[in-house]
Amino acid sequence: MDEFVIQTDRLTKRYKNVVAVDDLSMEIRRGRVYGLLGPNGSGKTTTMGLLLGLQAPTSGTFSLFGYNHGHRDLLRRVGALVENSSFYPYLSGYQNLRYFQMISGRGSEGELESLVDRVGLAGRGHDLFRTYSYGMKQRLGIALSLLGDPDLVFLDEPTNGLDPEGMIEVRELIKSLGDGSRTVLLSSHLLHEVEQVCDSVTIISKGRLIAQGEVSQLIATAGSEQIRIKTTDNSKALQLLSTPGWIEDVSMDDDSLLITAPIERSAELTAALANAEVYVAEMVPIRKSLEEYFLEVTGRGNEGLQ
Repeated sequence: MDEFVIQTDRLTKRYKNVVAVDDLSMEIRRGRVYGLLGPNGSGKTTTMGLLLGLQAPTSGTFSLFGYNHGHRDLLRRVGALVENSSFYPYLSGYQNLRYFQMISGRGSEGELESLVDRVGLAGRGHDLFRTYSYGMKQRLGIALSLLGDPDLVFLDEPTNGLDPEGMIEVRELIKSLGDGSRTVLLSSHLLHEVEQVCDSVTIISKGRLIAQGEVSQLIATAGSEQIRIKTTDNSKALQLLSTPGWIEDVSMDDDSLLITAPIERSAELTAALANAEVYVAEMVPIRKSLEEYFLEVTGRGNEGLQ
């Protein structure tokens, strides 16, 4: 089994004077959920299109499962939900899956009912597709991407149109898909969703790779760590903690103190205050989010999260 399911080497796609994907080199390992992130126009959808063979690269190369992208039958190991899946409105959800199963030769009829149930369409699989809500259509698209139990699944905005409960259910489904040897590449503009679901992320901007790694490691580099505390004497604590040392900064914040310092040194902080007869009543570590890291490395405001 290949360690990397996706490898790109200086992959580039140009449209006349526009460079959508620019010299992109990245590696995606087997058996995880990966996030593909970037601002509007960053090249995420184009990158997915190139990897799926829907577009031809201008230059550069890529491989899937260690094979050149032109290898015969390679895409039979790949499932995808990219933008909106096209289904027949006069067929039921089950019949649509059966149709695509027959024409593609992927999987078997026996797996269709379990797929319908797995994506949360139990009891509605035999209803006409035209009666489905947008969220139900998304669920059916996910079921289609799983047809034939693929080794690699591309999911582009899979929770679009879902209610909050449905979003939670689909997130749990996506997390389970990355168990074992299957790999999931997830593109989403909901960064808190990516943080909850993905093991690692690749961030691109203007078609170029700007960051790649495990979510926890990337977040750890996003600025300084902070701790919020409430004490029996905040004024005295502020004076004690303002002296030079390993605490970078301390300030009053309403009825709390906001301290910039390594979270792992919290015990030393409470001990120092206790020695001065100031006692901590509440302590909350403020951990950075993937969104904060994303904004830091892309230099974008909230308008650039999609």
